[in-house]
Amino acid sequence: MCGLTGGKYARVERERRFLLDRVPAPGSVIVARRITDRYVDGTRLRLRRAERLDTGECTYKLTQKLPAPPGTPGAVQGLITNLYLSEEEYAHLLAALPGPELTKTRLSVPPLGVDVFEGPLSGLVLAEAEFENAEDAETFVPPPGCIAELTTDQHFTGGQLARADREELREGLAEYGVALP
Repeated sequence: MCGLTGGKYARVERERRFLLDRVPAPGSVIVARRITDRYVDGTRLRLRRAERLDTGECTYKLTQKLPAPPGTPGAVQGLITNLYLSEEEYAHLLAALPGPELTKTRLSVPPLGVDVFEGPLSGLVLAEAEFENAEDAETFVPPPGCIAELTTDQHFTGGQLARADREELREGLAEYGVALP
């Protein structure tokens, strides 16, 4: 893995991302969360608020993602470290840390997390699958309704999407033969 190993606090993140042609049927959804991410300017940090839509329970996290070195094979995205925050800590950091925000609804449809985007990214539906090991990642079969795998397409990472406008999204999707309304 090109010298990329987890440690006491960081873990190797293995995931594959897919472009879907539609939102999953409501009956297949186990949990739905509204997620707001702020990608902190000039850093590899993300501030997240995730609210369960059924209970209202919120989780707050500060996340650092260190990308895998170029040429790293497979689904390895890099190292990820999460720091869980109180609501007060989150509010303090939110007020202090500038950066673009991204809002989406994440639908848990095991083994996938399906993100349905809002605002200028409305109409975009992405799915992610996370893996404990390389073999599971390599043998994973893409979900029904998968238009394309986007695992290596940096245009569809959260940090890039937070900075994208409608026209940039339209151009990116056109590369996969998808037209936005």
